[in-house]
Amino acid sequence: MYSESDIDQAVAAGVMPEQVASDFRHHVAALRATPAVDEEDFRFLTGFNDIFVTIAIALLLVAVANIGAKAAAPAGAGAVAAVAWLLATYFTARRRMALPSIVLLLAFVGGIAAMIVSLGLSLFAEPDERRVAGISAVAAGVAAFAAWVHWRRFMVPITPAAGAAAAVAVVVSLLLTILPESLQLAWPLLFAGGIAVFAYAMHWDLSDRARRTRRSDVAFWLHLIAAPMIAHSTFQMMGVFAGDMGLGKALLVLLLYIAFALVALVVDRRALLVSSLVYVLYAMSVLIRTAGSTELSLAFTSLVIGSALLSLSAFWQPIRAGVVARLGRWGERLPPAQTAG
Repeated sequence: MYSESDIDQAVAAGVMPEQVASDFRHHVAALRATPAVDEEDFRFLTGFNDIFVTIAIALLLVAVANIGAKAAAPAGAGAVAAVAWLLATYFTARRRMALPSIVLLLAFVGGIAAMIVSLGLSLFAEPDERRVAGISAVAAGVAAFAAWVHWRRFMVPITPAAGAAAAVAVVVSLLLTILPESLQLAWPLLFAGGIAVFAYAMHWDLSDRARRTRRSDVAFWLHLIAAPMIAHSTFQMMGVFAGDMGLGKALLVLLLYIAFALVALVVDRRALLVSSLVYVLYAMSVLIRTAGSTELSLAFTSLVIGSALLSLSAFWQPIRAGVVARLGRWGERLPPAQTAG
């Protein structure tokens, strides 16, 4: 119900002494048998009222989009962005409601981007691929700026992730505009963008090793954006779903998943494991079919991967402690790991 940021604000306001806040954190960690830093907490719901308000906001924005679109498509998108900003002044700035704030941020940035795209497309009767890429680059750039403005006003943790995704889209779209033949480089470009966002996420993560402030929430969303960029581009470049999955490629996918697991353990973020899951499931099913079991390949695959992930989750702290200990001085800069049960 309460985030680390809420506790810090209570301490800053003098409502709760620092020692009480520290004792409370240790008490909760002891109840869970895990340090709070390993929980990877983030604020998503403050209560069922978040869901209720979000549904109402969604209905209102859909109505505004449809009414505005009757006049012109850009008007509908722009109206969504404007209404989302106005609603954020209450539900985000004053009420600090988590889920509605996320939806309003996405509606604002998405509305701005959609408005620019609609305006750009309206300038050309039949825009070619280069013009579409150019319009997309402009829209993504404006969306990134809109995300920055929203961050300066409301400080919603997901905002830097939205801005980072828009920035990657700007770079990719600009390259496609200048060099249309670079379409074949889309996956490598996305991979590079994912690495850049991952590095940006680590910048936020390492500035709050104890994960007690909003900076940790920002890092969580950035990791959530970076992980699919890295995972999907990696396995797409390997041609996992190209129809030629053999034994060697399946083993390589499993090895890469193990590498991703090690990275996840080191940075104490699980997004890479989730983003890669569909590929390792497919690779494991291929291995099981190769071994001769076809009818139960899906069942055996789910059993093996599910058991492995549950075991990793159950022993996350001691495994992570062992991995971090082997990093020497580098490990001292990472979020602390529990060294004892």
